[in-house]
Amino acid sequence: MAQSWLTGSAAAGPLPPTSEGVPGELRREVLRDAGVVVALTLGCLAAGVVWDLPQRITGWSQSTGAPLDHVVFLLAASHLLMMGFGARRGRQLKTEAAEHRRLEALLRDQADRDPLTGLATLTAFLTALDRLERSGTTADDVAVLLLDVDRFTAVNDTLGHEVGSGLLVALADRIRQVLPAGGVAARTGGDVFALLVPEASTALATDVVAALRRPFTVGELELEVDLSAGLARGLAPGGADLVRRADVARSTAKRQSAGLVVYSPDLDTFDPGQLALHRDLRRAIREGTLEVHHQPKVCLADGRVAGVEALVRWPHPELGLLLPDRFIVLAEQTGLIAPLTDLVLRRALADARSWREAGRRLTVAVNLSARLLHDPQLPARVGAALCAERVAPEDLELEITETAAMEDPERAMTVLGQLRLLGVRLSVDDFGTGHASLAHLSRLPVDLLKIDRSFVAGLGTEPAARAIVRSTVDLGHALGLSVVAEGVETVEQWHQLAAWGCDLAQGWWLARPVPAAVVPAVAAEIERRCAGLEPPAAVDVASVVPAQRSFG
Repeated sequence: MAQSWLTGSAAAGPLPPTSEGVPGELRREVLRDAGVVVALTLGCLAAGVVWDLPQRITGWSQSTGAPLDHVVFLLAASHLLMMGFGARRGRQLKTEAAEHRRLEALLRDQADRDPLTGLATLTAFLTALDRLERSGTTADDVAVLLLDVDRFTAVNDTLGHEVGSGLLVALADRIRQVLPAGGVAARTGGDVFALLVPEASTALATDVVAALRRPFTVGELELEVDLSAGLARGLAPGGADLVRRADVARSTAKRQSAGLVVYSPDLDTFDPGQLALHRDLRRAIREGTLEVHHQPKVCLADGRVAGVEALVRWPHPELGLLLPDRFIVLAEQTGLIAPLTDLVLRRALADARSWREAGRRLTVAVNLSARLLHDPQLPARVGAALCAERVAPEDLELEITETAAMEDPERAMTVLGQLRLLGVRLSVDDFGTGHASLAHLSRLPVDLLKIDRSFVAGLGTEPAARAIVRSTVDLGHALGLSVVAEGVETVEQWHQLAAWGCDLAQGWWLARPVPAAVVPAVAAEIERRCAGLEPPAAVDVASVVPAQRSFG
């Protein structure tokens, strides 16, 4: 009988085994049937003795001429034959049941053990943690140590997967050597290992990490590895949360190249409310309840509204109108940024088409996340959206940040090049806040630079900000790019930017983001106030559409 190597008790199954390996339920059923047969046989024997049935059957056979005695003989013979075949089938069932139990034990063992290293699997590790939690062990003493091999992919890429697998096996063997008594070790996936120790200290974790940093012999090679480790202690509020806290510490160690990090609440950004917000965001994207507002961009030379920037808004049923900073990072972290961007893109293009059909042609700008610049399918989705909404590519502008373009320059350049081939306009948003070099900037296939609002805000008070803005305008023009100033809040900023030859401006001094339905009216009001040489004045959106005061 197989026993669980983690729990030390027989694993439950649908058919409890007996000492001979035959399922107990099957044995009981066979014995019950045999008892019935014996009872019936004894009943027939008693009836034959009481009523002298053999003699009577012989008499009935002679008087009627029917061979009843022969029939009885055949029935008795067939019964003996059936008993023989039944005994053979019973032996077959016993063999099949034993094989069934053996296979069940094998499958349980395979589910519990990692086939490469022989350590526990993640499922078995969590089972052991749950068992420890239910055993009444002192909650504060239990610890989980998560270990992650740094740059393991480089081992596979340079030395081959066979060496990489050999290194994992060597690591597992070393972990067994240093694992304290009563502990459980697991390979939870890839190059990540987990240790569950009923009683652990920082000193113990340090010793384990130090032992695993000693050289490993893999074939003819001697390899040394760096590890990122996270230690968390205390079962409360539960085993799953203990593993999560250890993973937070491990991620911090990897990000900071710190070796071993002990969990503390200061490291933890986990917010249960974010789970609910993620669920609501997924539903909002699926049901299309997100809204797109637009902020006009105005030509400084003549006061003409040339385009708008599309900005997503989320009318949450409980939290009210949420701005992008409340959910964009969440969307990026949870993989929702692609469908969210697709929704905003379609809405923005549909709005541009409706304005064009109403006699107002405006370019519409949509922000792209850094993650999307690494998506090879993005150009195809943008092209499909343009075709579906019947909008010319030159009427769409896609905004990226310096940082986004620098995260993986080669892949980003490939995607940006394909978007440029579509005829879409590209702009660098928040210019001056990233780390892009001028050499890299000159290679980007972009059409516009957008000066970050933090520099525009300091035009009247900070000489450094004035110098940065003026030099950025000159730099953009020298590279053949148009320059847009964000965050224009005063008439003085407007006049200064116009004097330096900046091409476009946007900001609350001109108009706040508004729903698509009022964009033509707001654009007309901006152009009316900017007409001629009179200093432009801020647009009071409420005076255009009184019902839209909440957007002012």
